[in-house]
Amino acid sequence: MSAAGVALMLGGAGILLAAGPAQAAEVSYKTECIPPAISGLPPVQGTTKVEITAPAEAKVGDEVEIVWKTVEAASRNPDVIDLEKDTVKPTGVVKVGGAASGTLAMEGPRQNPPIPKNSPMVLPDMKGKLKLEKAGEITLTPDKYTINVSKPMSTDTKCSPKEAVAVAAKIKVTEGGGGSSSGGGTTTSGGTTSGGSTSGGSTSGGSTSGGSTSGGSTSGGSTSGGGGGQTDFAGKEVAVQFSCQSPGPANITSKVTINAKKNGGAFDLTVKTAKGVMDSPAPLPAGALKPSMAVKLGGADSGTVKVEGPANAAPLEQGKPVDLPDMKGTYKPGATGKATLSPGTLTINVSLGGSPIVIPCQVKGAVQASLELDTSKQDGGASGGGGDTTATGGTSGGTGGSGGGLAETGAEDDGALRALALVAGTVILLGGAVFTFTPWARLRR
Repeated sequence: MSAAGVALMLGGAGILLAAGPAQAAEVSYKTECIPPAISGLPPVQGTTKVEITAPAEAKVGDEVEIVWKTVEAASRNPDVIDLEKDTVKPTGVVKVGGAASGTLAMEGPRQNPPIPKNSPMVLPDMKGKLKLEKAGEITLTPDKYTINVSKPMSTDTKCSPKEAVAVAAKIKVTEGGGGSSSGGGTTTSGGTTSGGSTSGGSTSGGSTSGGSTSGGSTSGGSTSGGGGGQTDFAGKEVAVQFSCQSPGPANITSKVTINAKKNGGAFDLTVKTAKGVMDSPAPLPAGALKPSMAVKLGGADSGTVKVEGPANAAPLEQGKPVDLPDMKGTYKPGATGKATLSPGTLTINVSLGGSPIVIPCQVKGAVQASLELDTSKQDGGASGGGGDTTATGGTSGGTGGSGGGLAETGAEDDGALRALALVAGTVILLGGAVFTFTPWARLRR
């Protein structure tokens, strides 16, 4: 067997086979890139050049690696600021056609050399794994992609083709590979997503694996709050993606766990998030950043419960990961039965003595419940039948509404936040567009 024969790579996803010599082809296409909405700027027009590498031949059942190399991004980094090393992360989509149909999610690392002003954007290669389930010729065509820059704050630029894109690579798939064929097309997976924003990586037309989670309400842990004398109830860890309102980070991905301790007819809640859920937007003194969350109730009960964490005890360095403290509050049931508790809107409050900056982060898509409790209705508890009344948290009472007090305040103040963000701020350049943000300059002062 030649050196260009079968290569086996054992990984968590299974066995990766490259059954034929790799082939690479370059295509170019007119592209429109959309700056973040907060910039208020028009779309940027440019040309993208992409090289797709894939094996020329493979067998049914093989899982092959596809590589997207951005030879030329749609535009340059204009003459305003330098982009720091390892702050740029791309995600993208490859269209799968021919004998199969669907899309393949591509993802690259947050890895780049320093990109000086007025120089080409340099993006790392993106990769995805494609499982072949049907014989025939499969075509691969680059499509939309997203560029995320993490500093001085997380921003996304979303780019999509403005003309028909030529096929960049083909794979000849023959019968006789390892594993049975379902005859149903192609299974695509784009790896897991983490850190900043990874939009543009969603997939369709096959089974997909990615960072987002789906599914309805699922009970967590061993939770039977009514009998047996049990007082402590441990929730299960669930993955959540948050979409934050400007001027906050575009996206936050975190594992969240909701635990409860019985306190009479009520429950004291503790919500834990993963470490390093976001990077500090600026150097912040102790006491400047404070998180809260509106825990969503389901099952027999409804509404939200506000939980709140203390402000940061130590100063935060710009660009360094931030560990959010545990958030606590009290859940007073408004119905009798089994109630589920799921992560809800996360709110980040930044205050330096003046008007605070309130940044609500909404949950993206469906999310699993972390905890299920046996409850008995309490006077003044959350509403069990209708409406979306917010239950009062342990530290400060929330107002009515599905998003909790802080979340609603942030949503109502969208215009004010936008005005703050567009007044003489820090200029961030990406893909030929200029994005203006003010609150981080305000934080630095």
